[in-house]
Amino acid sequence: MDSNSLSTKQMYMLILAIFAVSLNMRPAVTSIGPLLDTIRTDLELSNAQVSLLTALPIVCMGVFASLAPVLNRRLGLNATMVAMILMIGVMTAVREFLPTYKVLLASSIGVGIAIAIAGPLLSAMIKQNFPTRAGAVIGIYSFGLGTGATLSTGLSAYFYEKTASYPFALSIWAVLAFIGLAAWLVSANDMLLVRQSVRQPVEQTSAADAGRSPWRTGKAWLFLLFFGLQSAAFFSIVIWLAPIAVSKGMSIVQAGTLVSLMTAVQIVLNIAIPLMMEKYPGRRMWLLFILSIGLVAVGLFYTGNIPLLWVGALLMGLPLGGMFPIALVLPLDETKNAAETNTWTAMMQTGGFIIGGTLPLLIGVLYDRTGRHQVTITLFALLFIGMIVLALLIGDKESE
Repeated sequence: MDSNSLSTKQMYMLILAIFAVSLNMRPAVTSIGPLLDTIRTDLELSNAQVSLLTALPIVCMGVFASLAPVLNRRLGLNATMVAMILMIGVMTAVREFLPTYKVLLASSIGVGIAIAIAGPLLSAMIKQNFPTRAGAVIGIYSFGLGTGATLSTGLSAYFYEKTASYPFALSIWAVLAFIGLAAWLVSANDMLLVRQSVRQPVEQTSAADAGRSPWRTGKAWLFLLFFGLQSAAFFSIVIWLAPIAVSKGMSIVQAGTLVSLMTAVQIVLNIAIPLMMEKYPGRRMWLLFILSIGLVAVGLFYTGNIPLLWVGALLMGLPLGGMFPIALVLPLDETKNAAETNTWTAMMQTGGFIIGGTLPLLIGVLYDRTGRHQVTITLFALLFIGMIVLALLIGDKESE
C-alpha cells in the first residue's frame, strides 16, 4: 500500500496517527531536564546518578532498535505499535505512584525500549505508505517529536510549581500515550493499516527485499555517527541547558521557559526544513548552515550572560529542529523499499542512540568532578564541530 492507493481520509488519518504517536517519543526523557536539580536534591543523588534517568532511555533506544524488524516479522506492525505505545503510557504513569529512584530508572528503561522499537517501524511505514513524499511526512513526525519535547520541558516545571510534586509533573505525560493509542487504533481500523493478519509484517519481505546490509556499507556508518552526534547534542542541550541557566541565576520556571522557547523554535524547523529541502535540495548545504548557527549559539552560552542565553536558546532551536529530520531522511534516500529502510534505520538508531545516551551521563560525571558547566558547554561545541566534519563526508544525494 502506498499514498497512491490511500483515500484522502485514510491518508490524513494515518498522518494524524503518526503525529499523535510521535508526541510520545520524547516527554518521558525531556520532562526530567527542568526538574533535574529537584529530583537530585529530593532523592539525595549525585549528578551522575540523576543523569542515568535520561542517559539510560537514550541508550536503550539504541540497544533495542534492532528488535524492531524482528517484532515486525513476528507480531506485525499494528500489534507491535499498540504494545509499544501502551508501554510508554504505563511506564510514564507509574512514576506518580512509586517515585523511588529504582522505579524512575526502571520506567526510563521501559520507555527507552518502547521508543527504540516504535521509531524504526514508523520510518518504515512512512517509506511504504508515502514513497514520494517521505521527506514531508518525516517533517510531520519530527514536528510531533518537537511538540512533545516543547510541552514537556515548558510545562513540567509549571506543573511542579503548581503541585509541588515532581512525580506528578513527570507522570502527567502518560496522557499523551493514551491519545496516541486512540489515534493509532482509529487509523488502523479506518484504513486497515495492516491488510494482513496481526502476525504478518509491514510488507511481505524476502532476503532480496532487505537489500544491502547497512553494517557492511560505509555510508550507513557515516549516517550512524551523524545520528549519534545529533542525538547527543539534542538530549544533552535539552536536559542540561536548564541546570546551566539555573546556575547563572534563573529560577526553575524561567529555565524551563528558556528550554521551552528553544524547543518551540525547534518544532517549527522540524517541519520547515524538510519542506524547504524538497524545494531547495542539497542536504550538505542545509547541514552546514544550521550547524554553523549551532556553534554561534554555543558561543553565546559560554558568556553566561542571561540576555545572551535567551538569544542563544532561540538560535539553538534551528539546528535542533533541522538535524533530526535530515538524519531520519538519510536512510530513506539511500534505500529502495520499506524492508531495507527498516534495517538501515534500525542500524543507524542502534549505534546512534548508544552514542547519544552516553554524553548526558558524561556531563553529569564531569559536573560532579569539576562543578563547572563551562566544561559542559565545551562538549556542546565539540559535538557541532564533529557534525560539520560528518556533513562534509556525507555530502549530497547522487540525484541532487
